[in-house]
Amino acid sequence: MSVTDNLQPDGQFQPKAVLEVVHPITWFPPMWAYGCGVVSSGVPVQGNWPWIILGIVLAGPIVCGMSQAANDWCDRHVDAINEPDRPIPSGRLPGRAGLYIALIMTALAFALGGLLGVWGFVATCVAVACAWAYSAEPVRLKRSGWWGPGVVGLCYEGLPWFTGAAVMLQALPDARIIGIALLYALGAHGIMTLNDFKALDGDSATGVRSLPVTLGPERAARLACFVMAGAQVGVIALLAVWGRPMFAAAISASLIAQILAMRVLLRDPKGRAPWYNGTGVLLYVSGMMVAAFALRSMGDIG
Repeated sequence: MSVTDNLQPDGQFQPKAVLEVVHPITWFPPMWAYGCGVVSSGVPVQGNWPWIILGIVLAGPIVCGMSQAANDWCDRHVDAINEPDRPIPSGRLPGRAGLYIALIMTALAFALGGLLGVWGFVATCVAVACAWAYSAEPVRLKRSGWWGPGVVGLCYEGLPWFTGAAVMLQALPDARIIGIALLYALGAHGIMTLNDFKALDGDSATGVRSLPVTLGPERAARLACFVMAGAQVGVIALLAVWGRPMFAAAISASLIAQILAMRVLLRDPKGRAPWYNGTGVLLYVSGMMVAAFALRSMGDIG
């Protein structure tokens, strides 16, 4: 199905449905990751608040909101099975209203990204391209249980972290910053796999080959746990090698708590996935900020 065919049912446009289609609850991860990038850069925040606030708004409400609107439009046939009460399949955003929202926000993302300098604009372009590639035909990376969660993890955790550091430094960040950001992006693949559990029935019916569909809930959950834990083990090892044992110990404690939560998850992966996304993921992102302060403490990181 193309981006523009299959208009949605006629209905009365409801302004509050616009807020629903950009899913504010999803804005937190990239905003948090951008903040981690700012902290890890080592650049003082005094005098840089306009760029920090602009970057956080761009990462969350604008780029992430745009990606959610684009996904809701491109996923309207899947949502008609999984969640028919959503704004687009229900007709609360009739015609091509959902598509127009995504396109307007795409243009706004480019405009604001340009204000953040070369690195901010380049990162914005990459994020926008990934968002459309994830959802829209003919690419539609979300059909793959490997590529889909990977690109979302990159755009939710790794790319905003890189952008926050690059904007503060106005240069390419140190390899240590990039390495930690990539590890947390890799670990987020597991988080996104668990997120796919909620669409298991619709994905099966429409040919989306998410890992819960192709591997089954039990194997997919075990793989997700392995990926999340493995990435953090990598972070812990690097911080220890770089002479930051206290920070490594703090992330280790967080990981132990996550492993205990993973044991609960694996008893009932399909039923417990939403619970884990509200419990284990909080510990995961807390470790991100610990790692950011560890990088900041190195002094010569920029």
